[in-house]
Amino acid sequence: MTVDQLSIYNGALLMLGERKLADLTEDVEARYVLDNIWDNNGIRRCLEKAFWHHALRTVKISHDPDITTPFGHKYAFTIPDDYIRLWSLCTDEFFTNPVALYQTEGQHFFSDYQDMFMCYVSDGDQYGLNFAMWPDTFTEYVEGYFAVKAIKRLTDAKVDADDLKEDVRKLLVRAKSNDAMKDPTGLTVPSGWSIARSRLDYGRRRQHPYR
Repeated sequence: MTVDQLSIYNGALLMLGERKLADLTEDVEARYVLDNIWDNNGIRRCLEKAFWHHALRTVKISHDPDITTPFGHKYAFTIPDDYIRLWSLCTDEFFTNPVALYQTEGQHFFSDYQDMFMCYVSDGDQYGLNFAMWPDTFTEYVEGYFAVKAIKRLTDAKVDADDLKEDVRKLLVRAKSNDAMKDPTGLTVPSGWSIARSRLDYGRRRQHPYR
């Protein structure tokens, strides 16, 4: 089935026990509620939940010569507009040499390298917002996310909010599991403890180039 804004809305309404919308112009409460979720970065918030392979983008970034750093790292890099979260930052195009020390402030990375290669979750039209690339499990999670957000505002919701949240939590776990199967053999995800510990270091260290 083709995924689009209407199909996402109708998937959410199905989970809520509501009738489907015929189009995106229906003058009904459910549509306005879902529009609000959509306009408040609903898809982006779903993309923030994991390093979805269908949303990963790899680019080479060069430092901005117009930005002078008074101290610390020598070079500043402007973060791409479609950036959501970083997967890997390396000095080589094959992603074998991770950048051990860098800093993030506002819309910039700071590093001592003049050029870097980065892989990140993108909400660009050819990446995270390319509905044709969405796995079914991710689509189901997005529909569930919209349903959970909508149930708080629908006056005649026909399902239990707590039960719905648990169902959507399971959808997220399944979507992440399905996505993890696409990792090359041998890659490991650092534990939450090691990530937390690394963030105590000056700047922001990566103990592994992936995840």
